[in-house]
Amino acid sequence: MITPLNSIIVEDLENIYQENIPWKNLEGKTILISGAGGLLASYMVYMLCYLNNNKFTKPCTILCLVRDEKKAQAKLGVDLHMKFIIQDVTEPVLYNNPIHFIIHAASKASPIYYRTDPIGVIEANVTGTKNLLQLADEKKVESFLFISSGEVYGEVSSEYIPTKENDFGYIDITNVRSCYAESKRLGETMCVSWFSQKQVPAKIVRPFHTYGPGIMLDDGRVFADFIKNIIHNEDIELSSDGSATRAFCYIADAIAGFFTILLRGEDGQAYNIGNENNEISIKELATTLINLFPEKKLQLKQKLIDQNYVPSVISRNCPNTNKARMLGWKPKISIKDGFYRTISSFNLKDH
Repeated sequence: MITPLNSIIVEDLENIYQENIPWKNLEGKTILISGAGGLLASYMVYMLCYLNNNKFTKPCTILCLVRDEKKAQAKLGVDLHMKFIIQDVTEPVLYNNPIHFIIHAASKASPIYYRTDPIGVIEANVTGTKNLLQLADEKKVESFLFISSGEVYGEVSSEYIPTKENDFGYIDITNVRSCYAESKRLGETMCVSWFSQKQVPAKIVRPFHTYGPGIMLDDGRVFADFIKNIIHNEDIELSSDGSATRAFCYIADAIAGFFTILLRGEDGQAYNIGNENNEISIKELATTLINLFPEKKLQLKQKLIDQNYVPSVISRNCPNTNKARMLGWKPKISIKDGFYRTISSFNLKDH
């Protein structure tokens, strides 16, 4: 594989492989991944390439559904068993050969898009999900995985935090920011409906605040801004009081969770994937990152709010992951280790 991977990502892949996941179920199979150039999906592609190059006797075929081939190739590299399908997921997907697994990760997850392109956010999560569920039905896939979001819970009252899979709160559907959470909710309902009516073996994962090597520094989410600040030797500037808390999950833990649900999860069910042990306030996170690199001598400051950013009204967001843990998965990477690995990965020459 000709790949942009650096040593930190390779180490992540080696650690993911050590998890109790039935990898052999993927050997020799064809796996389609939509939004393959995104943060989460790209790591799944890396993992499949790692299996092909190091573990599988009969390699799997990786179908990467992307809109921009040049950009995707720069992100994913080139591999003999990787094929690109160049199109928008909102268009019907045509593929003549068998497909055994589908992972739907195409979605505009950055808050920047919630104001600038809410229609595009909705279409990927609804029309895109319909297209891939129909393809899954046509191909009679072994498993379909929908990458949803912890945002589907909305504003949950304190007694339901950490939040279980059936604990839902309030979402103001007239707030443009709800384009993401509401369309993810509908995408989930579609998965359950296709399973109920057409027996499509759909599973759902709800990731919570996942970060790691490869994150776009202009992503728009606050932790990406912090990472960018540290990398560029800039003081971190808060646009709020920083009291909101989030449970951050390192990408290697999340990817192990995704494959666990794809291969062990129950059809028609949703699973939280996050790390409730890593709940921290935004202000504390900023301070932690500054302290990870004391030689930079950075400071924490306040700044004005970006007019294109739509802030979340949720003050606390933390998952209960017992359901996924029952399948043998558990997150392992601490906040300090995860963010140190993430920031360090940008400084490696082979990145």
